[in-house]
Amino acid sequence: TISAKYFGDAFTITYDDIPFPECGPEEGCTEEEGDEAAGGSGDGELKIGYVLPQTGGLSVIIDALIKPLELAQEEIAAAGGSVTVIPGDSGTDVNVASATVDQLINDGVDAIIGPAATGVTLGVIDKITGSNIVECSGSTTGAVFSTYDDNGYYFRMSPPDSLQGPALADVITEDGRSNVAIVFRNDEYGAGFAGFLADALEDNGVSVAAEVAIDENATSYDAEIGEVAASGPDAVVVITFGEGSILMQGMIEAGVGPADIPIYATDGFKDSVTTDSVDPDNPAVFEAIRGTAPSVAPPDGEPTFLSRLEEFAPGTPTIFSAHFYDCINVIVLASEAAGSDDPTVFVSEMQTVTNGGTECIGYAECSELLAAGEDINYQGASGLVDLNDIGEPTAGTYDVYEYDAEGNAVTQEQVSFSIN
Repeated sequence: TISAKYFGDAFTITYDDIPFPECGPEEGCTEEEGDEAAGGSGDGELKIGYVLPQTGGLSVIIDALIKPLELAQEEIAAAGGSVTVIPGDSGTDVNVASATVDQLINDGVDAIIGPAATGVTLGVIDKITGSNIVECSGSTTGAVFSTYDDNGYYFRMSPPDSLQGPALADVITEDGRSNVAIVFRNDEYGAGFAGFLADALEDNGVSVAAEVAIDENATSYDAEIGEVAASGPDAVVVITFGEGSILMQGMIEAGVGPADIPIYATDGFKDSVTTDSVDPDNPAVFEAIRGTAPSVAPPDGEPTFLSRLEEFAPGTPTIFSAHFYDCINVIVLASEAAGSDDPTVFVSEMQTVTNGGTECIGYAECSELLAAGEDINYQGASGLVDLNDIGEPTAGTYDVYEYDAEGNAVTQEQVSFSIN
């Protein structure tokens, strides 16, 4: 029997045959042993909260992050699964995210999806993982998390910038650039990405003319742009979020814009900066800017995901959509594999359900295998997933895009990098 109820924006599905371990007096178990068999603090209801930018600089892509969660929720319910999703805002502000995390913890969530940005995640990760709550992000690419002491509770579906840096460096090198300036937002995402990019460029024999940090809250970047111009580069890389609008306006005025010199960008710029925010009268203002971003449709990803998302939520942007979709599916499947909604129990299955068992695509197929007692290897919309023992993908596929005269970032090819 399946019943559904709406509570505000939260959606709950319950059903009467949740495959949790049974242990009671008739099996000769004590009350304490029964609690342990049921998953410790598990209460039979898997609650997942999300902390994503409904406001702030990344709010322009909020549908790309939450619509895949809603799609997965619907598919899980249709296949007889059980999950409650509780929404929350992160802004692009640690204080906003922290208040939301506090509320979700008070609500008794078992897992949290998000935040979206590396810097915001750093501000709340200790609070989440220190509470023994599973955390999964589909878009935090900062390499800092590869070595972060997260208590074993932090996972991500997006590949780290230690892979994207070399991918972008190869694109720049193959384009024949030889003396490149790098402008980056001065946070963990920007500085980390810039470091990997600079190292990879130099490994390729390309000189780094300048590495210039910018304050995301500044209202002008004239001094920093002057430093870039004075370095005499034959290309400029911009690693920003929304502040890239002001930066690009200044670069154009200083004669180092895309009409004057080759410009390269990353996923943060592509996600957050629009032609309207730079020059609303000229959609071609970004023409010929090239860059990389984690692929929205990798060749080894689930092939129908984008069409299903378009049917579910027409016109939704797709940056990181597949990665967030995989987050919720892996959490639910890990809970089912463990037979518990207690995160201290199912955390050990987060990596296991993406490796080594029978390959399966999507929640319904994988859940059916679990119910039959098989180990599974979840194949995701974002690729093979295959989380390693630190909870992140071992390979990344990236779209190489170029802006056309209408202001669209058009994917030209895909490149892959893996962790050696």
